[in-house]
Amino acid sequence: MLITHGWPAATRPNAVTIGNFDGVHLGHQAMLARLTARAAAAGGLPTVLTFEPHPREIFTPQDAPTRLTSLREKLEILKRLGVGHVHVCRFSKAFAALSPEDFVQRILVEGLKARYVLVGDDFRFGARRAGDFDSLMAYGEKFGFQAEAMHTVEAAGRRASSTAVREALAGGDMAGAAQMLGRPYSISGRVVGGDQLGRKIGFPTANILLKHNRPPVKGVFAVRVQGLSSPNWPGVANLGTRPSVHPNGNPTLEVHLFDLDRNLYGRHLRVEFLHKLRDEVKFPNFEALVAQIGNDARLARELLNVN
Repeated sequence: MLITHGWPAATRPNAVTIGNFDGVHLGHQAMLARLTARAAAAGGLPTVLTFEPHPREIFTPQDAPTRLTSLREKLEILKRLGVGHVHVCRFSKAFAALSPEDFVQRILVEGLKARYVLVGDDFRFGARRAGDFDSLMAYGEKFGFQAEAMHTVEAAGRRASSTAVREALAGGDMAGAAQMLGRPYSISGRVVGGDQLGRKIGFPTANILLKHNRPPVKGVFAVRVQGLSSPNWPGVANLGTRPSVHPNGNPTLEVHLFDLDRNLYGRHLRVEFLHKLRDEVKFPNFEALVAQIGNDARLARELLNVN
């Protein structure tokens, strides 16, 4: 998959879809399948135009949504789904000031050489979000590309959206989130050194470097880990600030892999969250913490059918 940054400068025609694609849920996947089919018919490259950082992180950082995926995670998923080209556009206030026509002409037409543009039915673009799908179709007639809108995709009786996935995760509904994502929710990252507390109490952990400033989930989970010699390695994970150990700590992701005690430093792992066991709590003493970790491990083994 080709990944480009900065101001686009494509050398061949493209079929383009536009959006943040946070989480790459079933609605996004339906758009990508449509894009790939139309790109093949038109002889273009299926191209995703996405933005970094999220626009709301620029204009209303205090209200910006929690990210479901880091940029790397999003790119990994898009590659697995067959996207040929991702252009990561640096979002800034100057970029946001482009008029709708300037955005279309400079980014889509001149930059990406778009011959086909697919968007969601609520798509808005340009300064003050003045552009909509009707204006995109008009610009398509002017500049020589076809515009098409995708309608809502539902999963489990609700609209598949990044917001709905965040709400399911926040409520501990891992199955509901997985239905909308088409896969278990996961976080990936490199294993880094920790404080070795887990090893001292008989539960060694792999500490995953987080790229999420505010993870969309927190608590204790039964998990499955990808990236080891055997796929779907079972374990139990804590994602949070560990209030019993570090009263003012930053969010960390620690995974105890069942029946595996190996140096994993530097490995890139993907942790799939399957069942939420409980919220994070502050225990009155160290002994109570150790006892609860043992209970969490036993419950996770039961849920994951691990002897």
